[in-house]
Amino acid sequence: MDAATAINTLLTPGAGRDPYPAYAALRAAGPVIGQGGAFFVTGYAAVDAVLRDSTMRVYDSALLDEQWDDWRGNKGVELFVDSMLRTNAPHHTSMRRLASGVFTARRVARLREVIEAQVEEALDELAAHREDGVVDVVRHLAYPLPIGVICALLGVPVSDRNLFRRLAEALTAVLEVRFTEAQAVAAHEAAKELEDYFSAMIALRRQEPRDDLVTALAAAHDADGSTLSAGELLGNLALLLVAGFETTTNLLANGIHELATGRVMKNPDKFVEESLRYDSPVQLTERFTSVDTTVAGVGIPAGSEIVLFLGAANRDPDRFPDPDRFDEDRPGNAPLSFGAGAHYCLGAPLARLEAQIALPALVRRFPRMEAAGEPRSRERLTLRGWATLPVSVD
Repeated sequence: MDAATAINTLLTPGAGRDPYPAYAALRAAGPVIGQGGAFFVTGYAAVDAVLRDSTMRVYDSALLDEQWDDWRGNKGVELFVDSMLRTNAPHHTSMRRLASGVFTARRVARLREVIEAQVEEALDELAAHREDGVVDVVRHLAYPLPIGVICALLGVPVSDRNLFRRLAEALTAVLEVRFTEAQAVAAHEAAKELEDYFSAMIALRRQEPRDDLVTALAAAHDADGSTLSAGELLGNLALLLVAGFETTTNLLANGIHELATGRVMKNPDKFVEESLRYDSPVQLTERFTSVDTTVAGVGIPAGSEIVLFLGAANRDPDRFPDPDRFDEDRPGNAPLSFGAGAHYCLGAPLARLEAQIALPALVRRFPRMEAAGEPRSRERLTLRGWATLPVSVD
């Protein structure tokens, strides 16, 4: 497979089933490859450098105006554009400061008991849904646990949790490099529903404050006044909810897949870190150059799109010897799965904590767990993961 074929393969629907052969072919051609006016980066050092480069821009409203005439009016796109994910400095800096001021390490640490309780509840549900000893751990653990945790953090009632899986599935389609018109319409409808939900919740929390993230963000927004618009408050709440549990679902499912196919977990922290490296829950992100620049010796003009394949960088043999081997004891493990630099994922500590608690608990409850039947992967590449994962838990 040559570089052009590899790029076309990775940009084709269904690439998420197994992108690694295409990554390897593309990486063999060099850490940075230009094609069709865009540049595709697979080398670890090059991806890390771009993510930390303050001259790089994310796909914000100004860039969308240049490249997509009718994006305004699609609530699915607008919601993410109003969030930290799609804003640049200096506005991103103030937005991030406000969000990180309430989404603190202390707040995440206080969730440990909540996570432990929800893990036990999810494992009870998983056991109850066995049919001949087999259960889909995506449906009964990897999805409901992160939804439950993020909803507890936000203050969403238990009765409303199932609503968000449907909305997230529709909304996150617009985070892919390519998506269909039908997916854009579905994302628009999901975003409207999510906006209405959070608008009502914010109004209620302003009248009746509680110890939850919606109350804290709304209070910070009101105190800060001009920094965030009402739309940006909604956008960041949606980002914390949707992107937060989607990535954690993929991390959990990937880790369970390794355990169910014979992998032994000796150290939960190291196992989770290697799971992040070996099969990243987020496989790619994009940047745009604001000035002429050079990446890994390749000149890139201002205004160029750069596609960063995080999943490929995490298997770069120049950074990780024998990268296609799962090695819990890998020294110096530092995957780029949550990004780097100014846009490093705010929810990374929570995702790690959930996996570090859930995976050992699953092994303790079902020590003879093993794969049972063919799993089915999601078609998407940006947020790649398992759609179904049947395992025997007798």
